[in-house]
Amino acid sequence: MNIPLLDLSDQYEALANDLEAALARVVQSQRFIGGPEVAAFESETAAMLGSPNAIACASGTDALLLALWALGIGEGDEVITTPFTFFATAGAIARLGATPVFVDIIPDSFQIDPEAVEAAITTRTRAIIPVHLFGVACDLDALSRLTETRGIAIIEDAAQSMGSTLHGRQTGSIGDLGCFSFFPSKNLGAWGDGGLVTARDSAVADTVRSLRSHGAFPTKYFHDRVGTNSRLDALQAAILRVKLPHLLDWGAARRQRVARYQELIQERGLENHVRFQSVTEGCVPAFHQCVVRVPQRDALGQFLTEAGIGNAVYYPRPLHLQECFAHLGYRVGQLPVAEQACDEVLALPIFPELRDDQQQAVIDRIAAFFDAQAPTS
Repeated sequence: MNIPLLDLSDQYEALANDLEAALARVVQSQRFIGGPEVAAFESETAAMLGSPNAIACASGTDALLLALWALGIGEGDEVITTPFTFFATAGAIARLGATPVFVDIIPDSFQIDPEAVEAAITTRTRAIIPVHLFGVACDLDALSRLTETRGIAIIEDAAQSMGSTLHGRQTGSIGDLGCFSFFPSKNLGAWGDGGLVTARDSAVADTVRSLRSHGAFPTKYFHDRVGTNSRLDALQAAILRVKLPHLLDWGAARRQRVARYQELIQERGLENHVRFQSVTEGCVPAFHQCVVRVPQRDALGQFLTEAGIGNAVYYPRPLHLQECFAHLGYRVGQLPVAEQACDEVLALPIFPELRDDQQQAVIDRIAAFFDAQAPTS
């Protein structure tokens, strides 16, 4: 049985008629950049997230860049973040001339450690970017207690967590700004790149709107600042509008699949070999990925691949040890929890349409791997 890490074909089949109609609507309008389709998507997404402002842009990477840029973060500033995430989180900081400051993570949840954040705060700290990794929320309550009297912004990297909640609030709507990605593999995925910024402050939101359109907002051709071109295509907005009403149901299905994996692991007595990501108190996760810790990660991954079972490593090298950040002076062993996670994490197949027999096959192969590792008498 070949089981992919992610399969979007069933999702497309279920929504095909609505998606084709949405595309036809845009083609007939001949409005391909911005316009009513993008405005409607922003309004609908803001309502779903419970955010006063939602600004669509070209990608999740640009969402991070625009959020930092709108706060005036640049040369001489420090932004604290996690080394265990996709590169864009730190790349956006560096692109503006600011310094990414990496701190270690919590072992079980993979989330940024608030105690490590507190120890890293200096007079140059302008923002913290917590990443709701794999669709599980960070402890924003603890981070907020650190920032509320220090004038430090919280920019949520919610690229993987759309549909997750923390104490009943949608991730990406809790901090000063939130950043989302609509890369096709995301829980809410476009048919290309796309992103979104949320902002609590309307003035900051208007700055984001200006920056995404060459610094011209609200009047075209009149530029108050130098910005960039980071607009969401109307075709992508139309596709996302079709999918958005299904997002929370898909999140519930993902939680059910992760719970099923956990049950199967327990039934096979593999809890000591395979450890699941823990969930922050008060969080209802969307599980963009189902990531487990396995000390024999590379061998198990190869074994599953040979059996036709999709798997992936997110992420094989922490950001503080990437060559492009060598000038920051981090050393191997300096952030040991993140480094160990990079050696042990493995993502298993997860998508809302994943069948019970497919999940059974995945766990059967994992069990077969560990059976083969057991010493013979």
